[in-house]
Amino acid sequence: MGDGRLSNSGSNSSSKPEWLEQYDVIGKIGEGTYGLVFLAKIKSNRSKSIAIKKFKQSKDGDGVSPTAIREIMLLREISHENVVKLANVHINHADMSLYLAFDYAEHDLYEIIRHHRDKVNQSINQYTIKSILWQLLNGLNYLHSNWIVHRDLKPSNILVMGDGEEHGVVKIADFGLARIYQAPLKPLSENGVVVTIWYRAPELLLGAKHYTSAVDMWAVGCIFAELLTLKPLFQGQEVKGTPNPFQFDQLDRIFKVLGHPTQEKWPTLVNLPHWQADLQHIQERTYNNAGLYNVVHLPPKNPAYDLLSKMLEYDPRKRITATQALEHEYFRMEPFPGCNALVPPQPGEKVVNYPTRPVDTSTDIEGTISLQPSQPVSSGNTMSGAHVMQNRSIPRPMPMVGMQRMQPPGIPAYNLASQAGMGGGVNPGGMPMQRGVSAQAHQQQQMRRKDPGMGMTGYPPQQKNKRF
Repeated sequence: MGDGRLSNSGSNSSSKPEWLEQYDVIGKIGEGTYGLVFLAKIKSNRSKSIAIKKFKQSKDGDGVSPTAIREIMLLREISHENVVKLANVHINHADMSLYLAFDYAEHDLYEIIRHHRDKVNQSINQYTIKSILWQLLNGLNYLHSNWIVHRDLKPSNILVMGDGEEHGVVKIADFGLARIYQAPLKPLSENGVVVTIWYRAPELLLGAKHYTSAVDMWAVGCIFAELLTLKPLFQGQEVKGTPNPFQFDQLDRIFKVLGHPTQEKWPTLVNLPHWQADLQHIQERTYNNAGLYNVVHLPPKNPAYDLLSKMLEYDPRKRITATQALEHEYFRMEPFPGCNALVPPQPGEKVVNYPTRPVDTSTDIEGTISLQPSQPVSSGNTMSGAHVMQNRSIPRPMPMVGMQRMQPPGIPAYNLASQAGMGGGVNPGGMPMQRGVSAQAHQQQQMRRKDPGMGMTGYPPQQKNKRF
């Protein structure tokens, strides 16, 4: 029922909260800074897979995690086909543990890149790269248009839906670090260090106190390069221990590829704290620019290289925006991006069957270990061979999971409790969860649908293999 009341329906379930009785929990599919993620089936609809994200208690031990509350509040107000959608919220009042439910997404970019690099030893086809990038930018353009900066974009937070109506649809996930940045009352830097270090923009690395959505575009550039080369573009060693330490190794790796930043190219560079404080390591060091084109193996006049270089512009004020990127020449040449990023529309082209997520069936939803062995779980495209939980080579907050296709704007909010027998979801304040979009988002989507002349920023109706 979305609350923490305990069920008395049997000895095996006597300790379970009542809301959990509607699910069959299969096992753990992710683990990160904020808690655990579990795969479950809805008992009333066994074909429906759900991912349940369990948040750890607040560090202060005084209730629900502020991170969880921020994520819920943002996800309640946004609605877009390339952004995850919150399906339900459950809370156990006994210990104030919080659970967020989403539709299960079979893939993420981390696993897709890893599969091509370590398993099949072949590059990702250009159609898939372009479709993933276009959908990622499309979702990000929606967020930025509504004054939301994600602040933690990386491959593991970009999901791709598996079988079903939304096969191959990209979803931006994990909004635990996202913030509203319109007219901030205080510098965003006071929220702490953001963005996993390999995808962190240079202004952040140099200690900027104020920053904008340009930090997300730098991360998208890093992801784009990783899709092209199957390895992180700037793989630095992170320094930990202080609130915002000087990350020389990460900057060093960026400078080796992009060259040394200069005040001519980046006028506000001299105002950044770390640039002023660390003269020996930054200003006096000489870099022989290897050239980005040599690293990503693209000629300088190639449209893909042009787009990538504009995403990796040092000066955040000159960095390309999501809106501008969607209009770039790269997306106006074949192969055109499509709604299904995993299935090329041309007949005869090879389709890659990506393995499903590994599921640890030995861990229950409370995070305790049982005696069950870990098993792979089928979602309709199971690969042969067992899969086990693996340690990631980079810091990886737990993966979020995608939600099914949004209702069209203008349709009144609906009652989630009636959907698929999921029970009455409530937010931490006890109010029923209302779906729908903010007025600004609604107006934006309506304008895009009414005016085809607005360019490629409007998302077309979902059709398998349909091109944009």
